[in-house]
Amino acid sequence: MTTKTSNFGTSSREGHDSTDYYKRNMSTSFLDIVQLNSKSSHLTRAERIIPDHNDSWKNKIYNHSSEDMFEIPNNKIGVAFTSPPYNVGKDYDEDLSVEEYMELIHNVGREVYRVLKPGGRYIINIANLGRRPYIPLHAFFYQVHISLGFIPSGEIIWKKGNGANGSCAWGSWQSSKSPCIRDIHEYLLVFNKERVGRPDKGTSDISKEEFMKATLSIWDILPESAKRVGHPAPFPVDLCKRVIKLYSYQEDTILDPFAGAGSCPVAAKQLGRYYVGYDIVKEYCEIAKKRLGDVEWPPRKQSVQS
Repeated sequence: MTTKTSNFGTSSREGHDSTDYYKRNMSTSFLDIVQLNSKSSHLTRAERIIPDHNDSWKNKIYNHSSEDMFEIPNNKIGVAFTSPPYNVGKDYDEDLSVEEYMELIHNVGREVYRVLKPGGRYIINIANLGRRPYIPLHAFFYQVHISLGFIPSGEIIWKKGNGANGSCAWGSWQSSKSPCIRDIHEYLLVFNKERVGRPDKGTSDISKEEFMKATLSIWDILPESAKRVGHPAPFPVDLCKRVIKLYSYQEDTILDPFAGAGSCPVAAKQLGRYYVGYDIVKEYCEIAKKRLGDVEWPPRKQSVQS
């Protein structure tokens, strides 16, 4: 039975008809803004057509900036998933201003847009910074990527722990003078190129249980050990796997434009996808290549669900 939006909500989302909601001015005017930005960005950015001679660019880690991913032809990537440097003073960070930092994010986003397939997804892991002042980086990321023509299609809260320990500052202890909120989460911002759904067909390998868990807006996944991986802020492979299984087909190529120690390419290879990664630090590229060399290929056959 089909349900519709009502004043008191609805208990079922299966077979839900949201046509009336998406006809309302809030939705239509926002989509108009995104489409206008996409056309404007298309006209102002340098349009690049990189021919697709063969697949030799796949399954590689490149040691240069992803502001120019000249190896990758247009419209070839199914999913891009990354965690950019937060510009907070890690070994690999530069001391950039907000404007300089967002220019980097803009330049990389422009290239990601080029290489993504229509309907392809760009998922960005980002944390907000500081307390005095509090810098809502995720708000800046929305501005930049909407200006490039990306369509926002979801936001996931990555819950990294329960926060019951005393490892973080509280600000003014037991006082309303200047209490600090202790973050135990980061954001995964989900964007699409040109349209929300994939127009192409492919095979998905996500189980019913995995799908039900992955489509909730809060993910409980423990962070990775920096010491074990050899990188100051490594991605958990389990986080990458959940993103890849939810948003990509088995035949897709997965891109990480800030690959670091290679957790996203490793997860892609473990799941039988093609991969490509970029990082400007040679040491991290070598770590990524070593980790990838330890992954069986092709992977053992997994159960497939359409």
